[in-house]
Amino acid sequence: MSAYIHHIATITPAYTYAQSYARDRVKEWTRDPKTKRLIHAIYNRSGIETRHSVSGDFVADAHASLFRTDAEGAMISPSTAERNQAYARSSRELAVQLARRAIADAEGFQKEDITHIVFASCTGFANPGPDYHIIRELGLRPDVERYTLGFMGCYAAFPALRMAAQFCEANSDAVVLVICLELCTLHIQVNDQPDSILANSLFADGAAAAIVSAREPQKDRPAYRLDRFESALVPSGEAEMAWDIGNEGFNIVLSSYVPEIIGSNIRQLLHGVLQRHGMQMDGIHEWAVHPGGRAILDKVQASLQLKHEALEASRTILRDYGNMSSATILFVLKEMLDSAETDRAALCAMAFGPGLTIETAVMERIGCPAMPRQPQEQGTGAQMR
Repeated sequence: MSAYIHHIATITPAYTYAQSYARDRVKEWTRDPKTKRLIHAIYNRSGIETRHSVSGDFVADAHASLFRTDAEGAMISPSTAERNQAYARSSRELAVQLARRAIADAEGFQKEDITHIVFASCTGFANPGPDYHIIRELGLRPDVERYTLGFMGCYAAFPALRMAAQFCEANSDAVVLVICLELCTLHIQVNDQPDSILANSLFADGAAAAIVSAREPQKDRPAYRLDRFESALVPSGEAEMAWDIGNEGFNIVLSSYVPEIIGSNIRQLLHGVLQRHGMQMDGIHEWAVHPGGRAILDKVQASLQLKHEALEASRTILRDYGNMSSATILFVLKEMLDSAETDRAALCAMAFGPGLTIETAVMERIGCPAMPRQPQEQGTGAQMR
């Protein structure tokens, strides 16, 4: 018995920032000329044009509630407690909106059908958390099982989907709501450390949901069949990507060597994954790669010898949304589902995270060709250009 992703919904918070605006705003908070030049260069080569945030504090002359400035215009770094309080408020609101949208738009499913919620996030903590409030505010069955995958990073969508598939394979009546929600911009830290500058230039806020069940998809609705998941470690990258909790938010280690490490290992690793399932590289028709950054996409493309258009969906999501950690790969999968031009394709998806961890999934896209395109959903609010 197979499990399927029947529907993917996405949402972004109220505030939209042009990358050039965010670049110049961070430069205003910096006093060292050398650091200003480094910020300018890193932001300009990010491959990102816009990002979203739950915070409106980055707007010039705004009455800041979290990211305040001193008399000289330098940022006063919020405490971890202050950042997490903002996460608790905003994650609840965004998760409830997203869940309502996902269930309403998933043809053939009702809120009474939901049996499990798998919630993934690495950018904050609250208990009772967003999964609890989804049940209360949407009026789901009180016996819905809830599971939280915390602090895993950008690859968390894969264990979340794998868990959902296992529930559905064990119980044909299971209908799982998977939610990946990340508010990365709450952890911006303005300093002269290259890792912080790189993280500030990449990470953004967003959330995505998937409806997973073992029901046979409707023939006129595209879907993904979840077949094969694999996890792998690249120990040589352990010190190059890491994530811990400090007194002024979450501290990220994000070395510029990460794309090189991924590029050097991904072909051999993926060859082994496919071989174990009786497949070859040329049997994969579509590629959904987590856009951790432009350099990562470039290295994966070169290592796997893919045509440029093979990663078009990943580059589009990076350009329009930035890196939303665990939610990002679901944005990519939605982009590919909405723009499909054939009724069937073998797809390989992958994401990378602390460790260095590489998660992969081989899926089959099934169903009719592209229906009228539905854009990725945004929250209502200010647009900062």
